This record gives sequence, C-alpha cells and structure tokens, in this order.
Amino acid sequence: MGRKVLVTGASGFIGGRLALRLDGMGAEVHAVSRNPVHRQEPGLSERTIRHAADLRDRETTGTLLRKIRPDVVFHLAGEVDGARDLDLVLPTLESNLLGTVNLLTHASALSGVRVILCGSSEEPRPANEQSPPPSPYAMTKWAATGYAQLFHRLWGVPVTVLRPTMVYGPGQRDARKLVPYLALSLLRGEEPGLTSGSKQADWVYVDDVVDAFVLAAETDRAAGQVLDVGTGVLTSVRETVELLFRISGTSLRPRFGAVADRPLDVAQTAGTGPAAEILGWKAVVGLEEGLRRTLAWYAEHR
Repeated sequence: MGRKVLVTGASGFIGGRLALRLDGMGAEVHAVSRNPVHRQEPGLSERTIRHAADLRDRETTGTLLRKIRPDVVFHLAGEVDGARDLDLVLPTLESNLLGTVNLLTHASALSGVRVILCGSSEEPRPANEQSPPPSPYAMTKWAATGYAQLFHRLWGVPVTVLRPTMVYGPGQRDARKLVPYLALSLLRGEEPGLTSGSKQADWVYVDDVVDAFVLAAETDRAAGQVLDVGTGVLTSVRETVELLFRISGTSLRPRFGAVADRPLDVAQTAGTGPAAEILGWKAVVGLEEGLRRTLAWYAEHR
C-alpha cells in the first residue's frame, strides 16, 4: 500500500498480470515497455502510469529510474524466445543482459531500492543437474543472474532472482507458446500439429508466479537469493495436451509428431524448498484447474 513500484515488461504476460495485482494492493504502479503502452492495454489498470523506454540504452534507463525513484523494481522485460536460432544471439544479449545490467547499474545509485529479476528455469541449477543453457535466451538469463549476484555481493544491491518454470494461464497472447496455441486451435475447431510430446515440464499457473514476485519484494531475507518458482511436478507435453483436450470435450485429436522435437531440451523442474523456506511460497493451483481457467479465458477473449 502506497509504495512506488516499477514493472518492466508490463505489456507482457507475467508483467501485465503482476502490474494489475500491485495496483489492486494499493501500490503506485509505473508500467514500462519498449513501445508506448496504450490506455486500452488489456489487463492494466487506468491508474497505472505508463512509460515507454528502451532499457538497452543506458542513459534512457538512468533517466527513467531517477524520474520515478521507485521503492521496488520488478524486471520482466526482455526478448522472450527460447528457440535455438543463431539470429537470436544478439537480440537476446542486448535485451536480456545489457538491459538488466543497465537497470542494476542505475538502481545501485538509488538508496533502498529493491530489485526483483525474472530468470529462467533453463539456467544451470541444482534441480536440472546444472544442465548447460540450451538456447541464447537461457544463456543471457544465466549471465544476468551472475551479474545480479555480483551487484549484491560487491555493491550491496538488494536483488532477488526468481526462476519460473513453464508458466501458463489467462492473458498469455503469444500463440507460439503451447497452451495458447492449443486453446486457440480448439476454439477454431483445428487439430494442432505438435512435437512428439515427450518433453517433461513443470507447469506453474501465472497467478501463483505473481504471488512469488510479490512475496520476494516484501521479504527481506529474499535479498541476494536465486529461487526456483514451480510446482516440483513434471508432466509431459503429451499428458498436458491430452488433459486440455479432455477438459474441452472436443472430438478433435492432436497431431503428435507433426513438428520436430526441439534440440537440447531437458526436463526443467523446480527445486521448491528454498522458495517455501525463504518466501513462504508454494504453488496452489493444480494443472487441471489452471487449464480449465485458461481455456475459459480464451473462450471469452479470443
């Protein structure tokens, strides 16, 4: 209540959901996106103060932070594409690493500001047996986590990194992602073309993830921590797809094997203990209930 918060990537899936939650909690919310965020942006409150800023530019980032002087920065902006394409190396490097370092550099000059970063479950972690990053996106997130820890150790910046697993739920508009693709295909009466479905994933509902971000900003012990955010339960893509089809009641069938499996995929489950111990957080929405809510949202908003 009454705290000034800055949310980067506020036009995105998690960022928009988080901005709306913070507004409902009585915070003064400043939503930042690379492109102008319009008043009619879905999910954002009319009270939210919009800013357009490219965090890849150091001076722009500094001006923004000095103008707002937030109590908390939630950094969710970046290039969110886990494809294994060479063309993604530079865009992800500039958006996800340079943008984060610019933000941390200027935040370090503001007294008392808390910074919460969104990492990736594809970073090397105990829960995935320290598997190396499989994509340009994951590599930049791993490097950004390293810089966050450096800023905390060397300059005392109270920064926390949260690494969500496979986030899904209402409001995810990127049809390249599995759940939106499936939901929209079902609503159009189309049979989706999929991989073999063998990949194992830890599916976590978006509102549970938002809870974790809020708790990280409120918990002093979270400073300097890197925490997984997930359920700790692995479910294959095939099982997830079949569950969503059962929920929908459709007679359509998924076309497994129509698309090649992505290289270097490994199961990405969360180590749930640290987030439970430090934040008092655990996921509460099960996969079936979360998929029901999500499908209902797409039926209403498609």
